[in-house]
Amino acid sequence: MESSGGSELKNLVRQCLTGDQRAMLALVERFQGQVYGLCFRMLGQRQDAEDAAQETFVRVLKNLHRWDPDRAFQPWLLTIAGNRCRTALAARRRRPATELKEELIADPEPDHEAGRQLAEEMHLALAYLRPDYRQAFLLFHEHELSYGEIAETLAVPLGTIKTWVHRARRELIDKLRQRGAIEADGLDSNRGEMGAGRHELRSV
Repeated sequence: MESSGGSELKNLVRQCLTGDQRAMLALVERFQGQVYGLCFRMLGQRQDAEDAAQETFVRVLKNLHRWDPDRAFQPWLLTIAGNRCRTALAARRRRPATELKEELIADPEPDHEAGRQLAEEMHLALAYLRPDYRQAFLLFHEHELSYGEIAETLAVPLGTIKTWVHRARRELIDKLRQRGAIEADGLDSNRGEMGAGRHELRSV
């Protein structure tokens, strides 16, 4: 899926490759929300997410010549972001997940207390997932990439990606049930039927 594709994006990339600073800034501004959102959900801390997002765009701008214009840009970009996050997670792997700062992105509908609480629980539960599970899950559910797109960009077999997403989903559901955040069947195993959890996942 390429929600920000088309000739406009390709033209913008071409301008970046000529060294056009305004084009580079425009490219960063266009995708910074998606990149930061993925980094925050993977790392759980604002400062770490900001650092990873910055590193992502530095790498993207340095390697734009490697992007194939015949392929979707978003999966390529988010894969670089995910890899930056996995590197950061590996560097702090001895740090218990329970010590992560609970600095949450503001809920767009703060009056909906139940939704806000579930969003917080989702954020905390994500910290317990293996980095590869977490990355595949977020790319599939949050950014709505297909299994095939994720497999291609991560250079992992399609069946492995499906397994990672399935296991991540089950582990999240189990963790949310343990914490009493959802009922026994509060989240369905199908992406299109995650119900209330789908909206709150985007708000985490």
